Formats: sequence, C-alpha cells, structure tokens
Amino acid sequence: MSKTVLVTGASTGIGRATALLLAREGFTVYAGVRKDIDGEALGPTVTPIKLDVTDAGQIADAVTRIGRLDALVNNAGIGVTGPVEFVSLDALRWQYEVNVFGQIAVTQAMLPLLRASKGRLVTIGSVGSWITLPFGGPLCSSKHAIRSLNDALRMELEPFGVAAVLVEPGSTHTDAVDKLEDEVEPRLAAIGPEGRRLYGAAYRTMVTSSLEEERSGSSPDVVARAVLHALTARKPRARYPVGKKSRLMSTLGRVVPQYTLDALRLRALGLS
Repeated sequence: MSKTVLVTGASTGIGRATALLLAREGFTVYAGVRKDIDGEALGPTVTPIKLDVTDAGQIADAVTRIGRLDALVNNAGIGVTGPVEFVSLDALRWQYEVNVFGQIAVTQAMLPLLRASKGRLVTIGSVGSWITLPFGGPLCSSKHAIRSLNDALRMELEPFGVAAVLVEPGSTHTDAVDKLEDEVEPRLAAIGPEGRRLYGAAYRTMVTSSLEEERSGSSPDVVARAVLHALTARKPRARYPVGKKSRLMSTLGRVVPQYTLDALRLRALGLS
C-alpha cells in the first residue's frame, strides 16, 4: 500500500516541488492549497485539498477526508518584514497565526492519524531561526518559535513511534522571493512617514541584497529531496540544513560571538 502524505502550502515553491516529487516516488499525496485554481495547476498526480491553516473548519474537513495518514509536511508560511519599531501588531500577529499557530493547529489535528500509522512529521523551518537579519525580525522569530516547538514534539512523540523532523532551508529561489520586490513600497507605506524617514533607505538596501542572495539560491527541488529522505530513511535526522549556505549560516548563528555576527550580517547586507 502506498503511503499517504499531506503537504500544506503546496501551491508554489517548496510545497509544490515536494508534493510533485513525493507523487513521482509513489506516495499518495494530498496537496493543501487555498485556491481551486492552484490545485488544478498541480496536475493529476496529486489530490488538491482546500486547506487554509488558519481555518479550523478546513483543517477538520481535511482530517475527515484523508482518513489515513502516514506523513505530514508542514510547509505553509508567509514572510512579514520591516523594522520592529513600526511593524503593525496586526501584521506581527498574522505572521505567527500562519507560521506558528496554523502549523501547530494542523499538527494537533493530524497527530491521532500519525500515531495510528507510526508516521512522520516534517516541518519546514529556516536557517533564519539561527541567524536573524535586520528587518527580518517577524519572520525569523516565527521560525525560531517553530524550531523550539518541533524540539518539544520530537521528544514527546518518540514514545509513540512518530518521528518529528525539521528541514531548514538556506537561500532558496521561489516565487515568494520574486514577489518581495513588488512588496517593498507597500510595506514602507504601511509603516508611515516617520518609519520611512528612519528606516526606508536601510530597508530598501536590505531587500536588494537579500534578493540577490535568494535569486542565486538553491532550487526548491533540493529541499523536496531532503523531505523525501526524511520520510523514507529508516532513522531520519532530527534536522536537515539544506540548500545554499544552510550549514554555514546555522553554524555561524551558534558559534560566532554576537557582536561579531551583527557586524558580519550588516556588512553582508550593505548596511555597515
């Protein structure tokens, strides 16, 4: 019997690449999408399922529809950037609503099915959980939170035969990277005149430098292959740093003295 997997956030990028790769490898794949047109675009090898991770009703419907589950890939996420002083609390709450509370809501709903199958829980984190960038506080802090929660899940689920794995991509070229350029001015408009006066030039510089790095990053297929290994290895690793500079960045975040690391980050982004 082929194993059944649910991939959230499968419309584009890492989620889409993962869903399609797992289908090619013989998995029965449910692909969580928010729009019908995104599900249709995935083609006939996967089964799209309407799943907004912030919608409790859609999560409950997904549990009923899937029935049996061998693996959950938590990939759905968004990225809020901006100066912490001026980012709206509504935007910050939404960052956590999707990247943290939404992922945990899906995980809680699916865990009875994963316990029954002694399945796998794979969460897509980020090396940003180890090394926060200026103006990346909302996004990086959400990734730090989900890393900590995954650590707890890994220990709590081990007695039930469920492995909880964290995949930590480095620079990855996805559609979301290209959209960031179009979001710069709207995000600056949202922080008001004083926010733009204090941080506007630095924010634009950060985005320009980050876009160069991400556009030269790894393909989402590289991350998808790490997920495949996490789902098929007899004993998966606890963490998979994967893609361009992933090991370097996570190591720097752990071992380099803080002020030295600050200087390196600012210089790399053209902000020194």
